[in-house]
Amino acid sequence: MRSFLCCVVAAVTCFSMPSIAISSDVPKVGDTAPEFEMQGSDGKTYKAKDFVGKKAVIIAWFPRAFTGGCTKECKSMKESGDMLKKYDVAYFTASTDPVEKNAEFAKSLELDYPILSDPKGKNAEMFGVLSSDRSKAGRTTFIIGKDGKVLAVESKVNTETHGKELAELLEKLGVAKLPVK
Repeated sequence: MRSFLCCVVAAVTCFSMPSIAISSDVPKVGDTAPEFEMQGSDGKTYKAKDFVGKKAVIIAWFPRAFTGGCTKECKSMKESGDMLKKYDVAYFTASTDPVEKNAEFAKSLELDYPILSDPKGKNAEMFGVLSSDRSKAGRTTFIIGKDGKVLAVESKVNTETHGKELAELLEKLGVAKLPVK
């Protein structure tokens, strides 16, 4: 009887706990983007408020450094860097991995952009992409306008072509281009 009661208490506790990240928690197009603050693989700290009124921002969340899909996605962003850099946009990939791991990952791929780290999952939770077990972020990309509003949310990501597709989306969204040098 005692073990049965323990199971009932455990089940009630488990099912009564609120979900950490559900799709309705993901900011939608037109919403004000979360006030993120994360350290980059380059050692700098990046904050949402540093970009508002200055430039658009891309944050491409991925689950784990040094895994197949995440490696392809980060490489795709690097390979499409020339296309992305035509726009007035700061772009990043991001995960809940520790800063040191993301720095090592960025170095191994010779990335020319920072990977943002959110080891406590606070920012991933604000973006609605933190897994229910709080262990990793889901693969979702946000494009945030210069005004701090969400311009696009992409959750169906082709990791091999994501960088190119983001550049095409920036064009469709009318994100300002930088003057040609």
